[in-house]
Amino acid sequence: MALIDLVVEKIIKIPLESKDKPDVIRELVRILKDAEEIEDFETALKAVQDREDKQSTGLTDGIAVPHAKTTAVTSLKLAIGIAPQGIDFDAMDKQLSNLFFLLLAPPGMSGPHVEALAEIAKLSRSKALCKALITAKNAHEVVDLLRGE
Repeated sequence: MALIDLVVEKIIKIPLESKDKPDVIRELVRILKDAEEIEDFETALKAVQDREDKQSTGLTDGIAVPHAKTTAVTSLKLAIGIAPQGIDFDAMDKQLSNLFFLLLAPPGMSGPHVEALAEIAKLSRSKALCKALITAKNAHEVVDLLRGE
């Protein structure tokens, strides 16, 4: 399954309400719970927090990709959050993060998980796309941008 197939309005939140890293993670997992993409909120949250404790998933250029493998899902799940003001996510370049892509995959699913991470990395190389996403007004606009419409 391509990452783009997971991009639907109900898994996108603009703007994120969170002000710090732990709250961003909680808010992104909550998006999936509210979208009925996961049932076990606490298990999913703990998996992402544990992964983040090992090494920050704050990349560079305003992108963060918190992710984890967890029994809380049976297939790859994606949540997207946008924080135009930026949030400190312990990024590699020490800059604030604006675009958050949360990925959850079941424990035995390495291929699609890695492929999704690679697709996000590829998207992040387009500075114009990233800027457009950060200034998007709503989830519908984000879907259109990511689908190239």
